Amino acid sequence: MAKPQFQAPKGTRDLLPPDTRRWRAVVEVFADTAERAGYGQVISPMFEDVGVFLRLGESTEVVTKEMFAFEDKDPKSPQQLVLRPELTASICRAYAQHRPVTPWKVWYEGPQFRYEKPQAGRYRQFTQVGVELLGADDPAADVEVIALAWRFYESLGLQQVSLLLNSLGDELCRPVYLEALRSFLVSRIDDLSEASQATLDRNPLRVLDSKREQDQAVIAAAPVMVDFLTDETAAHFAAVRSGLDSLGIAYEISPRLVRGLDYYARTTFEFASTALDSAQNAVGGGGRYDRLVEDLGGPATPGVGFALGIDRILMACDAEGVFAPPPSPVDVFIVDMIDGTHATIVTDELRRAGIGAERSFGGRSVKAQMKVADRSGARFAVIIGDDEVAADAVTLRDLTGGEQELVARSALATNLVRKLQETPRS
Repeated sequence: MAKPQFQAPKGTRDLLPPDTRRWRAVVEVFADTAERAGYGQVISPMFEDVGVFLRLGESTEVVTKEMFAFEDKDPKSPQQLVLRPELTASICRAYAQHRPVTPWKVWYEGPQFRYEKPQAGRYRQFTQVGVELLGADDPAADVEVIALAWRFYESLGLQQVSLLLNSLGDELCRPVYLEALRSFLVSRIDDLSEASQATLDRNPLRVLDSKREQDQAVIAAAPVMVDFLTDETAAHFAAVRSGLDSLGIAYEISPRLVRGLDYYARTTFEFASTALDSAQNAVGGGGRYDRLVEDLGGPATPGVGFALGIDRILMACDAEGVFAPPPSPVDVFIVDMIDGTHATIVTDELRRAGIGAERSFGGRSVKAQMKVADRSGARFAVIIGDDEVAADAVTLRDLTGGEQELVARSALATNLVRKLQETPRS
């Protein structure tokens, strides 16, 4: 086969059926989980003013290297726009703009865009689901958010997911910690990779996020934030742990977990799939961000939330052998042995009755139509030939068992509804 002239851009891909059916099913499970907890959906623009995302931290690679930026075409008011690299900042911008009543509990799904090296389960256009809870400083809000993600994973059948937990302190204790961390890293600078040496100049906290082998010994010996927490922040972290304990949600304290964005404070967490390779096993994460709304021009508003990547989640499902693709929504395939006009009428009638119905085109032979019927995943075939038309009936064939019967044309929809109810899809 000749190579096509155009292909999807590097770091992107076409998601085709039936994979799209499974993709949508994940989102539906998440939406149900979130909305039963009182979260309503927000749909945000896919591009924003670049200033919205500068608040992620000028030392983060999302800001320095990964944003897709472009100029607005309006010559009278030029504006630099970016395809959104994440959604928390967009949600906080929306809150600052519209000022809904708090606590504001919302969920989202949609694509984000980052110019980074493609890897397993990570594309330059990727889709996440997530929640944000704005206006609650209570550690119980942190517990609710973490538990919501945990129950979502359970709903998919995932059992090999671990929760990593940390606290990044607040505006009082973090500066003290950052100074201690900087001093330590400077004392070991010759042992750090060149990339981490450059990161150290911008933000020593980002060094702890390095996955480079050369940096691991230094990171392992570095001071940790939990040793610098104020009494108030330590009490908040203790309350989060106690709440998770009360729900039976296991976690591991990971004192060097910092996540990739600078707006996080206090509670920080990450979910990892132990069924995946350790280098690519993160399936989601989040934390508390108590100054982001204020940085975007809104009132001081605490917030906590998470984002979960669908690609990695489905990789984890495959690794554990859970959350199989949903069955085909096609219940019936119409085999028209005459001229196709009967198939046109019957498929429309069945679809209006709520029955998934499909047909072939182009005047194919009966044998060819039956092959398409088998591939469609339909449970029944409705066969219409001259004899059936003369009897004002159709032949209804069970494609799983092979049994067939003659059914009056007027009773077809009722008959099919009954059969589908008696033996629903597993």
